[in-house]
Amino acid sequence: MSLLFSPIDLHGITVRNRLWVAPMCQYSAEEGVPNTWHLVHLAQFASGGAGMVIAEATAVTAEGRISPEDTGIWNDAQRDAWRPIVDAIRARGAVPGIQLAHAGRKASTWSPFTGARGTVPASEGGWQTVAPSAVAYEGFDAPEALTAEQIDELVDAFAAAAVRAVDAGFEALEVHAAHGYLLHQFLSPLSNQRDDEYGGSLENRARLLLRIVEAVRAAAPDVALLVRFSATDAADGGWDVAQTATVAGWAAERGAEFFDISSGGLVAHQHITTGPGYQVPFAAEVRAAGVGPVGAVGEITTGAQAEQILAAGDADVVLAGREWLRDPHFGLRALGELGESDRTLERPLWPVQYARAAR
Repeated sequence: MSLLFSPIDLHGITVRNRLWVAPMCQYSAEEGVPNTWHLVHLAQFASGGAGMVIAEATAVTAEGRISPEDTGIWNDAQRDAWRPIVDAIRARGAVPGIQLAHAGRKASTWSPFTGARGTVPASEGGWQTVAPSAVAYEGFDAPEALTAEQIDELVDAFAAAAVRAVDAGFEALEVHAAHGYLLHQFLSPLSNQRDDEYGGSLENRARLLLRIVEAVRAAAPDVALLVRFSATDAADGGWDVAQTATVAGWAAERGAEFFDISSGGLVAHQHITTGPGYQVPFAAEVRAAGVGPVGAVGEITTGAQAEQILAAGDADVVLAGREWLRDPHFGLRALGELGESDRTLERPLWPVQYARAAR
């Protein structure tokens, strides 16, 4: 059997293979409530052979949305709307996951579908953003620095969102600490200029993330807990892969058990050279630190490429985004690319309705 189509266990949950769907924002919700677009969008990947399907960055507070059209899980109406989506993913054999997020200073921005860029004004449905420090992302309005009391409220909001996510049926929760959003803003010295217990040293800059990991684990003890990191800011003086590995180790001590390694997003002046598998070395370095299983992302487009990443020991799981959008049956295609079929698997990957196409 290929490594890619071997199962992996996380917190007592067996994921049928190691080719997963990364979170991808759809900018298609109203008042944070997911709808039939999200159901079809996410369920199709489970039909297509994904091991885990992770729903998009989903805000734990209304002010934590990237755009007014983002999904949320800060109220019960949103929780209830997620339930049929979760059921559809699970019915098709994949593990349903959700990314819990707060956008911080990159919140209240225009959906990419509008063609506009920057901060949405209050007159158009926007809101005041918050961050560790009153330092704006280039081209966006300045955020307000969070108070200690507001930080405590954020920890509670992540815990409450975790409870709702579990009530909706999600079996994996991913804390979003990547791509320049709030928790990444606390981690990076480029955006965190605080002089209290949440700023300065690495221990202080990691404090909020670690509090949230502890709170989410306490609120949701029976599900898999993932953390997504940007391993580098790709900018002078910024966050780097060595700090990522250190903080991942601290998060593992507090209950996190899987680390999804991406990069960038904190500043507009980042310098990143893309290409096939360009972020895999970051995952390999974090994995080499012995913090636990990691996932690799970044222009991974074929079964052979994904299998090689695992065979080289660079990651334990491969996540893809755009390739699943191009081909929602990427998993079934990759199975064939590796010369395998359902006969080699413990459970069939091909939906019975599609089995005639597998021959």
